Amino acid sequence: MLLLPAIDLYGGRAVRLTRGDYSQMTVYNDDPLAQALAFRAAGAEWLHVVDLEGARDGSAPNRGVVMKLISESGLNVETGGGIRDADAVRQYLGAGARRVVLGTAAAASPAFVREMTAEFGDKIAVGADIRDGCVAVKGWTELTDRAALDFCLEMQELGVKTVICTDISRDGLLSGANLELYAALSARLTLNIIASGGVSSLGDVAALRGAGLYGAILGRALYTGDIDLQEAIEVVESPQVIAK
Repeated sequence: MLLLPAIDLYGGRAVRLTRGDYSQMTVYNDDPLAQALAFRAAGAEWLHVVDLEGARDGSAPNRGVVMKLISESGLNVETGGGIRDADAVRQYLGAGARRVVLGTAAAASPAFVREMTAEFGDKIAVGADIRDGCVAVKGWTELTDRAALDFCLEMQELGVKTVICTDISRDGLLSGANLELYAALSARLTLNIIASGGVSSLGDVAALRGAGLYGAILGRALYTGDIDLQEAIEVVESPQVIAK
């Protein structure tokens, strides 16, 4: 299972939201690159980067920071937030991003998803941000009537290989991963599923690994010290390690 420490960007800084609420924002590092390098020093190989302003507004105010993380962190960068046209996809992938995550654009235009997966294959992932069983868009500020499972099944049919499933109700609360949600999705999907939202202990990491998930995103728990990244990597890489 992949572990992807997360850097969410707002105003060029590394921040975390609580349940996707932009009014409940905590700044954790004024230097996102320094944060990324710290993750790398702890053993990370991947980095999940989201431009929060881009996700909400469809703009790209943090693109320069994202590009710096791609070129200087030495990590496999997966990035999303405000990526809503082919030029943006090509720019990030051309700069060396390992994967680009489509969220609002995927919900708005299945044809765009089909076009991008045909061109870039598994370098295209889709974000399924879930609240009350339905997909939310525009930085989690708008709730659609698209059921999460139906949306993921559609993305699978369009050729998407990886989906990042975020339980918004748990994001930033350190309340534990929604194992029931991921088990239900895994039972119906052949997609690679990356769990996000509420992963708050080594026990969560071990449970997600045991459930056969492709990956897990670690956010606030890393910044608060509830999860030690080196220990989490040991739990994933060494099945004999017992999570605390």
